[in-house]
Amino acid sequence: MTSTELLADTETLPSAPGAEWWRTAVIYQIYPRSFADTNGDGIGDLPGVTAHLDDLRELGVDAIWLSPFQRSPQKDAGYDVADYCDVDPLFGTLADFDAMLAGAHERGIRLIVDLVPNHSSDQHVWFQEALAAAPGSPARARYMFRDGEGAHGELPPNNWESVFGGPAWTRVTESDGTPGQWYLHLFDSSQPDFDWSNPEVRAEFRRVLRFWLDRGVDGFRVDVAHGLIKAEGLPDYTPDPAGGSMGGNEASVPYWAQPGVHEVYRDWHALLAEYDGDRALCAEAWLPTVEKTALWVRPDEMHQAFNFAYLETAWDASALRDIVAESLRAYPAVGAPSTWVLSNHDVVRHASRLALTAENPQGAGIGPLSPGQPIPTLGLRRARAATTVMLALPGSAYLYQGEELGLPEVIDLPDGARQDPTWFRTHGERYGRDGCRVPIPWYSAAPAYGFSPTGASWLPQPSEWAGLARDAQVGDPLSTLTLYRGLLAERRTHRLGAGALEWLGGYGDDVLAFRNGRVTVIANLGAAPVALPEGRMVAASEPVDGRMLPTDTAVWIETE
Repeated sequence: MTSTELLADTETLPSAPGAEWWRTAVIYQIYPRSFADTNGDGIGDLPGVTAHLDDLRELGVDAIWLSPFQRSPQKDAGYDVADYCDVDPLFGTLADFDAMLAGAHERGIRLIVDLVPNHSSDQHVWFQEALAAAPGSPARARYMFRDGEGAHGELPPNNWESVFGGPAWTRVTESDGTPGQWYLHLFDSSQPDFDWSNPEVRAEFRRVLRFWLDRGVDGFRVDVAHGLIKAEGLPDYTPDPAGGSMGGNEASVPYWAQPGVHEVYRDWHALLAEYDGDRALCAEAWLPTVEKTALWVRPDEMHQAFNFAYLETAWDASALRDIVAESLRAYPAVGAPSTWVLSNHDVVRHASRLALTAENPQGAGIGPLSPGQPIPTLGLRRARAATTVMLALPGSAYLYQGEELGLPEVIDLPDGARQDPTWFRTHGERYGRDGCRVPIPWYSAAPAYGFSPTGASWLPQPSEWAGLARDAQVGDPLSTLTLYRGLLAERRTHRLGAGALEWLGGYGDDVLAFRNGRVTVIANLGAAPVALPEGRMVAASEPVDGRMLPTDTAVWIETE
C-alpha cells in the first residue's frame, strides 16, 4: 500500500487548488534527539517517534516536521549532513524511517523532513574529495573554495563572520603540506558551504529530493533557505550585532536572500509538482520584513515560509495587531497562507521568551548570567495566551515539541553539558540553543521522565520537569496539554485555518480582538480586566471568573 493510499482512508482536507492540506495544517516539530529514546543511549531515535504517534494523534496535529536524522558526525546536531540519503545509526535505519512514515500516514499524520542544502558536513564524500584535489579542480568547484588575500594568501578572502561566531573561512593544508586555499562556512568550520552556481550541486539535490519523495514524504522544511547563493565577488560585510545571528533584521546581506536563490526553488517546486498528494516546501528564511518573506512563497516557489517576524514580535497588542494585519495582507497577495510560529529548536522557548526583560538576539540563548531573567509564572501565562491567539489565526501553524507541556527554556545547564557550536565558537559569550533542546518529559516517575529507559539524557533535565511530564497533565482540566488539545480540536471543528479575520473595535489599545467565522477571540495584554461579549466560551488560556477577562489571558467565544 502506498503512502497516498494510506492517507486516503483518513480525515483530511480536500486536495484542490486553494484547499491543499498545507494551507491550514498544524505541524508539530520533532527534534529527534530530544523526543524519545528507545535504546537507552540517552539520544532520541526514530522508533521513539513511532512509539508516540498515538500521542500526537490525540494532541490533534495534522503533520510532523522531523528535524535532521540523516547520517552526520553530529557536530551541529545533525545540521552537518554527511549522507543525505540515509539515516544516521544514532537514530535508527531506513527501515525504521519507513515504519515511522507508514505509522504516521495510518493515523492521518503527514511527514515533512528537514533538508540542509546550504552546506554539508566536512565528512561528506564530496568535501573529502575536494580536500584531496587540487585548487581549481571540479571537486573543489562544488564548494566555496577561494585563494586568500595578502602576499602569501595568509588572510581570508573577505571579512565575513560565522553565524556561530568567529571567522567564516578556514584555510586548508594542501596535499604537499603547504598552507592552501580557504573554504567558506557560514556556520561551523565542519559545515562547508556548497557553491550553488555549480550545476552538479543542483543536480545532486534534485536526486536527494526524489529519494525522499519516492519513499512517500509529504514535503521538506528547507534549512537556511535564504542562503545558498552568495553575492558576486563576495564583498566584505559587517553585520549589525543586534540583528540576530541569521540576519533577520538586516536589509541587504551578501550571503542572505540573494535574488538567484529563487531560481532554485522554482526548480524544486516543479519537481514536487510531479508527485501527487500536494507535497510542500517550507522555507526557513530569516528576512527583515513580511513583505520580503512573501517573495519566497509566490505561486511557483515555496509553499510556506516561517513567519519569524511574528515569532519575534514583543508581547504588545499594537505590535501584534500590526504584524498579523501585515501578514494577512502580504501572504495572500501572492496566493500563500501565513504560517504562524512561536517556538522552534533555534530560539528561546516562548514560555520564557515572553517574560524576558532584556534584549535577546536570535541565537544568543539565555543562561544563568544573562540579563533580564524570565519570570516563570508570567512567561507560561503569556505563552498560553499567545498560543490561544495563534491557533485562531487563518493559515498554517507550527508547534515545537514540548510547548504543549508548557516547557520553559532550561537556563541553568552546566557549562560542561553544553553542546551548541555557538557556545564554543564565542568562548561562552553566547549560550546558544541548548536550553530549548533539552529532552522532553513523558512520565513523571520514570527514569529521565520517560525520555529514556535507562535514565540517560544527552542534556540534563531539570527536576521541576516531573510536574510538567505528559502523564501528570493528562486529565487535568487546567494543564497546558489540556489547553492545547482543546484548542486544536476547536480549531478543526470551526475550520479556523481556512477562515478569515475581522478585527473588532472598542476594546482599547491593550486588547487584541478579532472574529474568525463564528469564533470571537479576545486577548487582554493590559493591566485591567476587560469585559467579554456574550456567547459560549469554547476555550480560555486561564480560568475566567464571570465575564471579565484577566490580564495576559485569551479566550475563544462562539457567537451566532
